[in-house]
Amino acid sequence: MSFLAFLLLGLIAGAIAKAILPGKQGGGWFITLLLGVVGALLGGWLGSLLFGVDLQEFWSIQTWLVAIVGSIIVLLLYGLFTRNSRKA
Repeated sequence: MSFLAFLLLGLIAGAIAKAILPGKQGGGWFITLLLGVVGALLGGWLGSLLFGVDLQEFWSIQTWLVAIVGSIIVLLLYGLFTRNSRKA
């Protein structure tokens, strides 16, 4: 997968993860989309490490699922860290 396709995948996966997660996460859309790209990286790494599934083709359903799950994980972690810093 090319670099631009990977960025597009991460941006869309971040938007989907933001729509799936309940509640209001801080950071706005730019941070969410940036975290989506990081989540796609994390999802690809975890998928290959745990299940032997990695990011293959742009239109592959497993690529999208791995990227979205990774984005959800990253958004949840980001929410945990920013929630604690807002209380201080």
